[in-house]
Amino acid sequence: MVRVPLSPQERQRGERFGILLRQARGDRSMVDVAAAAGVSAETLRKIETGRAPTPAFFTVAALAHALHLSLDDLAVACAEDVEGGEQAMSA
Repeated sequence: MVRVPLSPQERQRGERFGILLRQARGDRSMVDVAAAAGVSAETLRKIETGRAPTPAFFTVAALAHALHLSLDDLAVACAEDVEGGEQAMSA
């Protein structure tokens, strides 16, 4: 099965998501947050740096829970606005 390459917009959304997670993590270590979410620190590192721009839903949900973030808020913060610009991240 061939995977379709991600569009620039999908890559940007993944980068915004990674930045949002890093901001929400604050002073907590990557290892602590990853353990609380039940994912590897390497998985979290890849997501935060944008190298894994499309993580699985249950990974996103687990990280959101560990960081006390709403999935709705994450979706809004990572989405583009209707003008094609970036949505401000204020979570």
